[in-house]
Amino acid sequence: MNRTELRPYAPAELEALEARLALRMTARLTEKAAELPQDVTERLRFAREQALQRAQTARATTTQSASSSVANGGGTLSLGSPQSGGWWMQLAAWVPLVALVGGLVLIQRLHTQSQITAAAEIDASILADDLPPAAYSDPGFVEFLKTPRD
Repeated sequence: MNRTELRPYAPAELEALEARLALRMTARLTEKAAELPQDVTERLRFAREQALQRAQTARATTTQSASSSVANGGGTLSLGSPQSGGWWMQLAAWVPLVALVGGLVLIQRLHTQSQITAAAEIDASILADDLPPAAYSDPGFVEFLKTPRD
């Protein structure tokens, strides 16, 4: 088998390849366009005109916003637009996750602390009592605690 080695193309070579591909695709589409029915051709023409109008409108609004920014002296602070995915959008995406993880860690620590406090209170009451610790494990003592006192 004859294998060709893949190599990175220079920008000029890439542009030339893209231009050749575009010319081939255009030629094939032009050939096939003659075979299309009249109603399909009209719908395509109408869709193409609408797309061109939208593109012109988008360019005009982009030019207007750029000129208004220049008219303001360029003193506006631009953090990037939502479409460009600026750093602040990435930060805004991570903030809820960080808050969630932080909240879960805080809840776990508070729960652990409350368990430690409860165990310490039980241990302190057992050690401060007159009974020996072995009495608490006696089954008779548990029954004694369950019986009502008069």
